[in-house]
Amino acid sequence: MKTIISEKFLRIIKNKKKLEQILNVEISNRGKEITIEGDPANEHIALQVLDALSFGFPFATAISIKEQDKVLEVLNIKEHTNRKDFASIRARIIGREGKVLRTLSSLTGCDLELRNNQMGIIGDSTLMKHAKEALISLIRGAKHGNVYTFLERTPHLSDEDLGLKEKPKKKNKNL
Repeated sequence: MKTIISEKFLRIIKNKKKLEQILNVEISNRGKEITIEGDPANEHIALQVLDALSFGFPFATAISIKEQDKVLEVLNIKEHTNRKDFASIRARIIGREGKVLRTLSSLTGCDLELRNNQMGIIGDSTLMKHAKEALISLIRGAKHGNVYTFLERTPHLSDEDLGLKEKPKKKNKNL
């Protein structure tokens, strides 16, 4: 049994039946305190899904943690800069009309959400490293173009050969 305290507990309570069915756990609440009961592995996944919902991710994105084996990671902006002007740092990450955030999301293959001075990242664990590096670079003041170039040159999992594909057979010259 795990317990969390959520500021956005209404989002969780509203979707309680769906969450219980998908996550194979029982969810109960007492005010802002939400209790999860079930198999320990399911409790861990449910905890990540509920944290994602509390962070502000859409329901479908939060559920993708369970369905597509993704993970949630929270990056604190304060840990990566000495600057005190957090509004300008958040503005650099969001961009004009959210363009930078959408571009980073498409280049990294991760879902990104900004809340106060924290960045929430949901994605495949192998791609998460690149998303974190890109965000930390932006927080520290790197140019947007340099960050985009870094992400475009980074090999993604789909481009890698994991040894599962059959290699083309070479034609024998003697025949």
